[in-house]
Amino acid sequence: MSGLLAASRLIDSLSRIMGKLSEYMVLFCCLISAGNAIVRYAFNYSSNGWLEIQWYLFAFVVMLGASHALRNNEHVRVDLIYGAVSDKAKIWIDIVGLILFLIPVCIFLTWLCWPFFALSYTQGEISGNAGGLIRWPVKLILVAGFALLSLQGVSELIKRIAALTGQISIDTKYEKPLQ
Repeated sequence: MSGLLAASRLIDSLSRIMGKLSEYMVLFCCLISAGNAIVRYAFNYSSNGWLEIQWYLFAFVVMLGASHALRNNEHVRVDLIYGAVSDKAKIWIDIVGLILFLIPVCIFLTWLCWPFFALSYTQGEISGNAGGLIRWPVKLILVAGFALLSLQGVSELIKRIAALTGQISIDTKYEKPLQ
């Protein structure tokens, strides 16, 4: 189990790095958006490339930030019983959810997105908009994001199993969103 926990720490480090990168991408997206608005209104000039880079960056933020959110236990849950059960039951709910839903779905989506990216890359797909960008980088981020989320799911599964066997302690605290 110590080897698996070491692998889990490595995956967690990768997710932490991608999360930090996502935070900077939010800043870049805001700066590009503000700069684009200033140029549009001050100089009556705009470029589709600048608009597209904003949604590319947003896709990067979401897809790379998802594993970071899962690692920090800040992901969205459908809390029907989770908040009312013991810590051990929460760990079991997490294990079942990871094995039956998150990991298989993310692996399947990674597999589905690969041909979508590969075709775009081999064809040199470019946006149909004037001044638009190449499309394969944003399609690659789909593959990378789902693969990274799959890996983080495996890391979380390792940690939950280690917590059940008493080898580590994990925080199962979940704050229900205010609604």
